[in-house]
Amino acid sequence: MYAGVVLPRRVAFLSTGFGLTMTALAQAAEPSGQVPKKAPVLSDDWSGFYVGAHLGQAWGRAKVTAWEVGSSIPAAGSLNLHNGHDGFAGTGSYFGGLAAGYNKLLPSRLLIGLEADVTFPNSISGSHLFVSATNGQARYEEIVQMSGTVRGRIGYAAGGWLLYATGGLAWSFDRFSRTQLAGVPANGTALPGTVESQLMVPRIGWATGVGIEVALTSSWTARLEFLSTGFANRSVSFPAGAHSFNSDLALHSVRLGVNYRIGQPPDFLVKGPEALDMDRFAFHAQTTFLGQYAFPFRSPNRGQNSLSPNHGRETWDVTLYAGARLWHGAEVWINPEIDQGFGLSGTRGVAGFPSGEAYKVGESVPYTRLPRMFVRQTIDLGGDTQRVESGINQFAGSQTTDRIVITVGKFSVADIFDTNKFAHDPRTDFMNWALVETGTLDYAADAWGYTYGAAAEWYQGAWTLRFGVFDLSVVPNSAKLDPSFKQFQSVVELEHRHQIAGQPGKVAITGFLTRGRMGRFDDAIKLSELTGDAADTALVRHYTSRSGVSLNLEQQISPDLGVFARAGIASGGVEPYEFSDIDRTLAAGLSLGGKQWGRPDDTLGIAGVVNGISGAHKAYFNAGGLGILAGDGRLPNPGPEKIAEIYYSFPIANWRATLDYQFIANPAYNRDRGPVSVIGTRLRAQF
Repeated sequence: MYAGVVLPRRVAFLSTGFGLTMTALAQAAEPSGQVPKKAPVLSDDWSGFYVGAHLGQAWGRAKVTAWEVGSSIPAAGSLNLHNGHDGFAGTGSYFGGLAAGYNKLLPSRLLIGLEADVTFPNSISGSHLFVSATNGQARYEEIVQMSGTVRGRIGYAAGGWLLYATGGLAWSFDRFSRTQLAGVPANGTALPGTVESQLMVPRIGWATGVGIEVALTSSWTARLEFLSTGFANRSVSFPAGAHSFNSDLALHSVRLGVNYRIGQPPDFLVKGPEALDMDRFAFHAQTTFLGQYAFPFRSPNRGQNSLSPNHGRETWDVTLYAGARLWHGAEVWINPEIDQGFGLSGTRGVAGFPSGEAYKVGESVPYTRLPRMFVRQTIDLGGDTQRVESGINQFAGSQTTDRIVITVGKFSVADIFDTNKFAHDPRTDFMNWALVETGTLDYAADAWGYTYGAAAEWYQGAWTLRFGVFDLSVVPNSAKLDPSFKQFQSVVELEHRHQIAGQPGKVAITGFLTRGRMGRFDDAIKLSELTGDAADTALVRHYTSRSGVSLNLEQQISPDLGVFARAGIASGGVEPYEFSDIDRTLAAGLSLGGKQWGRPDDTLGIAGVVNGISGAHKAYFNAGGLGILAGDGRLPNPGPEKIAEIYYSFPIANWRATLDYQFIANPAYNRDRGPVSVIGTRLRAQF
């Protein structure tokens, strides 16, 4: 608690954690016995423009009254808008957001300012069940899709500390919905289970709160803030259910944030912010926009998972990378992320999907997730000392060539395994799924590509041995991880680094073994023949294994030219669990710097990949089966999926822009459809 504000018990743990974090930040900002790598120059003048980001927890309630048409007696209820955190589904009433503002510090050390922010919740929602003789049972739900404030601030700055009060205007966009559960309305237009909704209904209200802010450097500050918001009544009508609803809304939140003082706005727009890199705390961020368009193409026998011609989609994300040193060699990192958008055709229709930034779920409204939360321990074993530069999820420092690295928590298997210098990140190099990773590496993950697990890496000279165990999702291709850990995956990798003609390269072999409830294609086909329905592996799943092995090569030819290749094979009789519908793959390509044509900061990438599936897998698709990404309803003329991609990346001020083209023959292994041309654009910035 701060400034006399008493927090409810359900967020006491959050307040305690934030308080400890603020203490650690304050200690990091003060001189200590250990000299920081970057000695912070503390801010004494708080004046100027700033931008910031925040992460927090919210709770609240909405009082609801409902009227049936023809009735003068309303029904009343209350919505609890707090949802507990589910670490395996990644849901809860937490949020992330962005802010901008201006401060003016007076000679008396009194500070006045103005700030605007926008917040994107993960799940701030509540529902209530109404029962009536006319309509039966109906569930009313309200979801806060996004919110924000425009507030004044007044406070007192004592050196590197600021205590302040804040207040002003609040707004939100909410989604109201009514679901008919039992009974049929008098007009007979709504059937049981029908959801009627009015999306993005605006609300206007007020906001007030208090906070404490501490200077970390001359540019960076950290804050802890408590905020209350209240909104006036809002009415919505659902004609099909002959119902009208009226509700108010009150929300409270605790948020931890960081702010960056811009200084001269023109310089900031060109150079962007500097990363916060202190001895015990670091903060980085990135944002990526990626848009793609699929041109018209031949598209007969379109099925549920088919790629649609002549349409475009976009994705956008903002990722924050906050880290703290725990003890010698140990770091903790948390990566809250704001996501928005969809892949082409809902991320379906091509096994080697064109965008690695498109998840298997999508939303038109931005929302917050916590994809990574992990601890990393590095144990030096000797050898030459190497300098480690500060970067995303990495502190500046040093390490020995011989070492052990242990990572535990929530992260992506691809963060550690199957990495490649020239083809690994859809935010910076190639965009296609089957190029940034080996297509057959069916690594454990939720629908966003992350999971809980532990990995150990043993570096010894030119060799590295990696091993990890990871949690699978509840069912294949699911948004929720298995809380029992009864379904899991083991991954092992052996890597050798070398030099050829003085240029570095590496060779890595990666193998995985998945243990979970999966269906065999032959069993699904046999059941389909008996029932006459489309084949479905979900009906024949039992606890079994699926395995695969892959080869990963990278070689620098010159400082401006590098080549890579990947090859993989996986069990073809059992359905893939998480990644994509690929049983064998072969990919190769190159990355060329632009120095030769007078553009040393530009990059040209060219690559191709051929994906294939087993005979049983083909027969399953031809029997109407659906995979993770593929499934046209029938597959009478199967063929290998062939993809070529070329991209050109170049800097624009502190941003990096990319133009991309992909040619896809036999999408989803279907010779009757395509070929498909997909163009893409990408804009990214990071610090």
